[in-house]
Amino acid sequence: MITFDSLTMKAFIEENHEFFTGSRIQKIQQPTRREVLFALRNNGETRKFYININPQFHHICFIKKETEKRRFLEIPQKPPMFCMQLRKYLENAKIVKVNQPNHERIFEIYVETFNELQEKIELCLAIELMGKHSNIVLYNADTNIIIGCAHNVGSEKSREREMAGTLPYIYPPKQNKFDIINVTGEITEPLENFFFFSKAFATQCKGQPLEKLKDFVELKGLSPAINCDYSEFSLFSALLTAPRAYATVNEMIDEYFSYHIEQNKIKSIKQELTTLINKKLSKHRKNETLMLEQLEREEKGFEYRLWGDLIMANLYNGKDFTPSIEVFDWEHDCNTTIELDPLLTLKDNANKFYKRYNKSKKSIEKINEMLEENEIQINYYEQTIYALEATQNYQELQELKNEILPIYQVAKKPAQSPMELLEKEILGSKVYIGRNNKQNDYIVSKLSKDEDYWFHTHGCAGSHVLLKCAEPTDELIFECAKLAKEFSSAKLSSKVGVIYTQRKHLKKPPKAPLGYVIYSKEEEIIV
Repeated sequence: MITFDSLTMKAFIEENHEFFTGSRIQKIQQPTRREVLFALRNNGETRKFYININPQFHHICFIKKETEKRRFLEIPQKPPMFCMQLRKYLENAKIVKVNQPNHERIFEIYVETFNELQEKIELCLAIELMGKHSNIVLYNADTNIIIGCAHNVGSEKSREREMAGTLPYIYPPKQNKFDIINVTGEITEPLENFFFFSKAFATQCKGQPLEKLKDFVELKGLSPAINCDYSEFSLFSALLTAPRAYATVNEMIDEYFSYHIEQNKIKSIKQELTTLINKKLSKHRKNETLMLEQLEREEKGFEYRLWGDLIMANLYNGKDFTPSIEVFDWEHDCNTTIELDPLLTLKDNANKFYKRYNKSKKSIEKINEMLEENEIQINYYEQTIYALEATQNYQELQELKNEILPIYQVAKKPAQSPMELLEKEILGSKVYIGRNNKQNDYIVSKLSKDEDYWFHTHGCAGSHVLLKCAEPTDELIFECAKLAKEFSSAKLSSKVGVIYTQRKHLKKPPKAPLGYVIYSKEEEIIV
């Protein structure tokens, strides 16, 4: 992605300065330390003005309801100190003008308000969008004294420009750049050395003639657009490879940054959950290895039964209280020597071997039972990882998060929204596809009937596919099998087996995890 630069700010201000001028600040909220939300009203219209000073997503714009949801704004019950300051000085104040200092990435909002003595004063809210140095500063425009900052900057962080309450507000050091408007001949300097040309914008403008570059800086021929893959935006669609046009600069900014904020949030949740699941999966796989090693050791217990049988068959040929006995092993057709306890009789030694055999037999039964339970958990976590990789929807991701991390669920559960299953119609029949364990479980336990058909890839994680048809044709079965392959971890494989059976042949074991079923009378089709 590319960052919000000074030229984009200039275009935004020119587009919206009429609404800003004369508007009232009705409401101020601060969802996080780096985000502030203003409700501005002018000419009978209310807009939400959003400020983000996150180093990765710093920008300003008016937001819509749809993009507000994509930003995941949660207003805290107790407002931060800076928010309280803003409310004290700016709430119900009138904006008299907005300004951008020459070539700077600073948006200044000047307001008229009254102090404690009911004297009219002018304050300035300076929104500095400068990467990791981004900040929001409220200062008195008459005295230039800072009232408060979103975050203070001490001498240990900046020797040239400290920022905190009671200190004077000063602009950042001047940039050592040139004005392209004054250039008459050929451009001898890199474009990054000119005002309004950020690195990203300079890259977009590579090869453009001088007159065109001057038009860009003067915002002539504005045509805001975003690349179809959301990799970059531009005020001039001709500079993009696959542009999607927007009516206004504000719409472009709002759409572009809300998309990347949403994707970043989804990515961080995925990383968090994937790390946790892989940790649990690793633990279960390690347990499986240990149990298989123990099973291999316990299976040697079958030798104890053979030794007991051989001793009992030679009771009258051997002597009691001897350290060993040599017998003929009829199973292996050879003579063998069995070590004995010299303090016990031959019969007691045989009984001792039988006891060891019985103990091993019980251990094997228990280990096999534990291996089966462990395999169920491994399948569940592999299915969950597949669901995590496949989902791009925040709501589905939250369902997975609440399933995996119950501690994230609030004490009072919110009203659950209807299950949003992926539904398709194939050859006149409805097909439902589960995209996570919760949806898979809903398909099997609630939505399906005995005569419906269930599809799933064989031996790998994937979605449950339900066909609502009692007597499907071969063509319909094959189409559903292709869907099962498409929505599985083997979708890129050249060939994969898909099993299918009627719903009445499915069974969910007691205490099994969500989405886990066992099946019978299945058939397999290769896709």
